[in-house]
Parts: sequence; structure tokens; C-alpha cells
Amino acid sequence: MEERRDFNKEAGKWDQNAGRVKLANDVADAIIKLVSPDKDMDVLDFGCGTGLVTLRLQPYVRSVTGVDSSEGMIKILTDKISQQKLANVRTQLVDFEKGEKVVGTYDLVVSSMTAHHVPDTGALFNMWRDLLKREGRLCFADLDAEDGMFHGDNTGVFHFGFDREKLKRMLADAGFRGIHATTASKVVRDIEGGAKKEFSVFLIDGRT
Repeated sequence: MEERRDFNKEAGKWDQNAGRVKLANDVADAIIKLVSPDKDMDVLDFGCGTGLVTLRLQPYVRSVTGVDSSEGMIKILTDKISQQKLANVRTQLVDFEKGEKVVGTYDLVVSSMTAHHVPDTGALFNMWRDLLKREGRLCFADLDAEDGMFHGDNTGVFHFGFDREKLKRMLADAGFRGIHATTASKVVRDIEGGAKKEFSVFLIDGRT
């Protein structure tokens, strides 16, 4: 579980996975319903990948910045921005685990299915808090605690999902308030032996 996953190799085919696209849409729908984003908001999508959530939020907000550590993913998103002529979407290539910093401050930080790939969850929460403006908001989605079957190959997976109550306590320790959790999506996946298993994905939000 210590080796990092090479997302550059996966970027070109990332959006061809219908289940992945559905999950991103479910998460984006849950964020939009919860936050009611508006044209006064500058948004950061941390671990944006190819921008599936980023571009769903784009029509609602003043600006949205997609941040990822994978050059391949950022290139796909940059190409989408160019093709769609989107003036309010930006990208940043940032490797948080190498100590690189995200530029800017934001009204809303979102993240989907990224936290389980980051070893130090507490440091991630502190970084998100520091990127938020006063009265800013965090909404992030990830797996509920599972048995390691979700990915099949657990290269680069540092957490087999999370316990919601533990995350709430960690977020409070990082300075967030008004924290609560909902279920954003259910994902059915084929697992070893040909069986299918359902995994739940939470959305946790809090304010600075």
C-alpha cells in the first residue's frame, strides 16, 4: 500500500468507465444540492482528475480550479477547457505529497475519491482549511470503510475507506465546524470470484 499509482497511464481512458462517470455525477449532484453554488463562488476541485466534477460545477460558479498531481489528467482537463472555450476554469499541477502548494484562496473546496490516495489525512484537512476563505466550505466525497475489495489493485491506496465519525472528529480538530455527512452514491463492483459487491460513498461537509 505504499507504492503510488500512475494515474498518467490511466488518464486517456479515464472517462470511458461508465461507473466512474456516474459516481462523479452523483457526487456533483450531491454537492450542488447541498451547497447551492452561485456566481460569487471561487471553487477548488482537489484531485480533479479529468475534471468530471470540475466541469459539472463550472456553470454555477464564478471560477473553478482543478488541481491534480497527474500531468496526464491535467492535460485531459486542459484540452476540455480549450475545446469548450471555458473562461472560468483553470488548472494547477500540484503534488501535495511532495510539499507543493496550491495557489489561491477559495469559497468552496471539493474533492471526490481522492483522500484515500493520500497517506496523511490530517495534513490534507489542514491544507484544505488553509485554502478556504473565512466562512468557506468544504465538501469531499470518499468511500465508507471497506475491506480493500473496491479497487482490486490497491497500489497507491492508503486507506480502505473511512469511518465517518472519525473523519468528523479529525475535521473538527483541523478547525472545521458544522460538520455533517450524507451518502452521495452507491457503487456496485465486480470483485474476486465473479461476485458483485455494493460500496457506499459519503459526502462530508464543513465550514471554516
